[in-house]
Amino acid sequence: MAEDGQTAHSETLSDNIISLPLVSQVATTLRDMIAQDMLKPGMRIRERQLSETLKVSRTPLREAIRILVSEKLVESLPNRGAVVAEPDPNRVREMLQVLGALEAFGGRLATKNASANEISEIRALHCEMLANYHRKDKLGYFKLNQMIHKSIIAASGNEVLIETHAQLNARVYRIRYISNQRNEMWHEAIEEHERIVDALEARDGALLEILLASHLGQTWVKARDVNRVAGVRA
Repeated sequence: MAEDGQTAHSETLSDNIISLPLVSQVATTLRDMIAQDMLKPGMRIRERQLSETLKVSRTPLREAIRILVSEKLVESLPNRGAVVAEPDPNRVREMLQVLGALEAFGGRLATKNASANEISEIRALHCEMLANYHRKDKLGYFKLNQMIHKSIIAASGNEVLIETHAQLNARVYRIRYISNQRNEMWHEAIEEHERIVDALEARDGALLEILLASHLGQTWVKARDVNRVAGVRA
C-alpha cells in the first residue's frame, strides 16, 4: 500500500506544529503531504490508512479533511469520498494572478501601516528562511517563505484583505511549494525576498508593490518549468 503515498509519511505529527490544536495539526500535516505529492492530485484519501499512519483517530482526521475541503485542496465527490483536488492549470494561473494583485496591494498598505516590531519580525523570518536555504530544507524553507508573505499581509491592517488572501493562498499551497523545488532557482527567490524586505524596511510602497506582483508571477513560471502541474504547456 505504500505506493499510493498514504503510508509513505514515516513521521506522525511534526514537532513544529505540536502546539496547535489536534485538528489543526492534522490539517497542517495533510497540506504538507499534498504539497509534497505524498497525496497526489486525484488520489482518494483513505481515512483508515491515514489515521493509522498519523496515529490519530478518525474524528480529528475527518474534521481536518473538512478544513481542506473548505480550502478546495480536497474535493468531496459522490461515491468516491474525499479526493485530492486536481485544479485546472488555467485556473491555477488565474488564482496566482489575483493573489499577486492582493499581495502587491497588501505590500503597499504594509509600508504605511506596519509597526517597527512587525517589520523587524519579518526581517527575522527572512534570516531564518536563509538558514533553511543553506541547509537545503525545502519544507522548512517553504513554510518560512509563506510566513513572510502572510506577515506582510497581516501588517497591512486590512482585515478583509487578510481574510481573502488566506482563503486564496490556501488553494495554491501545493503550487507555491512546487515553485520552490528546483535548487538552482532558490538563489533567485532569496534575492527577491531580500529586495522585498529591504523595500518594506524603507517603507517604499511603490517598489514593494512591484516586487510582490513580480514575485507571484515567477511562482507560476517556476511551477510550470518543473513540469509538475498536470496539463501545463510551456
